[in-house]
Amino acid sequence: MGSNLENLVELAKEGDREALKDLLLKIKDRVFGLAVRMLGHPVDAEDATQEILIKIITHLSAFRQESAFTSWIYRIAANYLLVTRKRRAELIYSSFDDFANAIDGNLASQWSQSVSEAEMKLLVEEMMISCTQGILLCLDRDHRLAFILGEIFEVSGKQGGYILGITPIAFRKRLSRGRKRLNHFMEKHCSLMNPSNPCNCERMVLGCTPQKLDEYSERPFTAYPCRGRHGPDVMKHLQEFDDLQRVAVIFRSHPDYAAPETFMDNLKGLMNSGRFELFNGQQ
Repeated sequence: MGSNLENLVELAKEGDREALKDLLLKIKDRVFGLAVRMLGHPVDAEDATQEILIKIITHLSAFRQESAFTSWIYRIAANYLLVTRKRRAELIYSSFDDFANAIDGNLASQWSQSVSEAEMKLLVEEMMISCTQGILLCLDRDHRLAFILGEIFEVSGKQGGYILGITPIAFRKRLSRGRKRLNHFMEKHCSLMNPSNPCNCERMVLGCTPQKLDEYSERPFTAYPCRGRHGPDVMKHLQEFDDLQRVAVIFRSHPDYAAPETFMDNLKGLMNSGRFELFNGQQ
């Protein structure tokens, strides 16, 4: 895919609209996947992704192939996501202590409402993704981004350093600190990490207030379009991994989200608007 991307970049830099459209189609899911994990909610990630893709179009002529194109787009996305205003989820999940208190006050053991087994399964999956995403948001943005890039997107230390504008050693240290902070919290509170913990996703669903349950019933994560879901066998065998590996496996188990198709309609409109100098005078 790498060489294909590079070819599309060169054609797009020459003003080829179809090449740019194909390029955006190939990278939009990567950008969206990073944004949704950084901001904590698909709807907020949609807005951020559109802004990031516009920045990529605007700065495309500055790409000099000094790095892989995927690393370059992650760098643009990272620069945006590190400084953009806090969104709804980040305002709720502000610290590990606050999150621990929310968990402790939201556990129950009996289901008192009429709900099918199939719906309950979906709600539990929604809770797992929402809860672990909330835990991730308890990291500050610098360490959160390093963890997402290093453990979920599995970039190398060299790539991570380039994306964040730091040395590879500094990136690896930041990644290690983020990983350890997540492990420390989840080992104490999350039954996925430690089965002896009282908190589990089903009990969290059972303890929801009717209003909160309605929010989970809308399933902002599990009902969202995705390119694929990871098989359940990985989660079943979590205890076969060591602590730090389990942290990565849990977050990698989230779906690979697909950016909404409406992005392309909006971006095609922008490309035809005359806003971008790259395409002025092109037919």
